[in-house]
Amino acid sequence: MTKSSKNAALSQPAQPESFEAASVELEKIVAAMEAGQMSLEASLSAYQRGAELLQYCQGKLQVAQQQVRILEADMLKNFVRSDIDDR
Repeated sequence: MTKSSKNAALSQPAQPESFEAASVELEKIVAAMEAGQMSLEASLSAYQRGAELLQYCQGKLQVAQQQVRILEADMLKNFVRSDIDDR
């Protein structure tokens, strides 16, 4: 691996595998920062990574909420239709 490809790999952390993995990593970052044993540079890097993970998690939650709304809307339509048929 060349020096420039090493720097590129370090500057862009891998995308989390899942919401759960991102959540676990975010919890570890918060715990490490709360311990107060990190240097300023490490704290800034951890904060940046935490912000990225938070954005990832929020995006996943928004997608899940939209899917629930769609499912609920479909079920409500079906429920209303069966309710009308019974009258």
